[in-house]
Amino acid sequence: MPSAVIVHAAVFTAGALLGGASQLPSLAKPAPDPENPYLLSEWTLRKDQDIHRAERRVELAPVLKYGNPGPIADALVRRAYVAAYDRRLRHPAWDESLPTPFRARLQDYFRSGYDRGHMVPAADAKFSQQAMDETFLLSNIAPQVGDGFNRHYWAYLEDWCRRLTGTFQDVYVFTVPLYLPKQEADGKWRVTHEVIGSPPNVAVPTHFAKVVLTARPTSPSTPSILELSTGAFVLPNAVIRDDAPLESFIVPVEAVERAAGLSLFSDQVKAGSKHICRATKCEVIIRKFDDAQKKGRKAIAAPK
Repeated sequence: MPSAVIVHAAVFTAGALLGGASQLPSLAKPAPDPENPYLLSEWTLRKDQDIHRAERRVELAPVLKYGNPGPIADALVRRAYVAAYDRRLRHPAWDESLPTPFRARLQDYFRSGYDRGHMVPAADAKFSQQAMDETFLLSNIAPQVGDGFNRHYWAYLEDWCRRLTGTFQDVYVFTVPLYLPKQEADGKWRVTHEVIGSPPNVAVPTHFAKVVLTARPTSPSTPSILELSTGAFVLPNAVIRDDAPLESFIVPVEAVERAAGLSLFSDQVKAGSKHICRATKCEVIIRKFDDAQKKGRKAIAAPK
């Protein structure tokens, strides 16, 4: 089997639609925006300081001639991944290609009690130094509980995603920070989350999702006919026991799409794919990636 390709999309914004494509259509002239009848727009893909940025040129209808309030999703196309950045939640970004007022900063994480969690792990970008360096930009980072999550179970899940390339021809991985409601004592459901930084401006997700799509030939004699598999896992941003079964975090892909406001796969793909756990073993391998850390450090509690 040829070497597998792993494609990452780190999604930081509700309402953004991302795929594995490396090129966006450019229209000859502005066309009506299907999502907003007041806008005329065209998409282009420009190269800016060796960084690909997906841009939409917007021509405002007369009712918006004095300005469009947004929201704006910054789409970033890196060498190892594609990301959409939410300026309000600031997941994440220290990135010269983002406007200064909307960047997260290293000092936002200082003494916050949270790790700078990679949405696309550096270990998945070893094909070049520049690709690996890009995974350390804050536009690829979100606050994660350290001990018991980012350095443990989340790392095991990242490793599981990497190992899929040994079984499948292509592997697509979507990483999605989520803000899920919790039922409180009065019986009502509320979404509450911590905000870090000074001033507080970087939101701490309550959960993180990994959504995967894999492809491989149905048989050696029919290499062009692909078998698709999909699956979604939602993990709390909290300490998780090493012995927790990966299958206990399975949710429908549609549940992630509803929670994030995204459309990850078409109905045709969903209908024509099997669950990933039917195509391969859904089981993480316990590896102590953080053996060098100081012993005795307490893991912080889950986000409130």
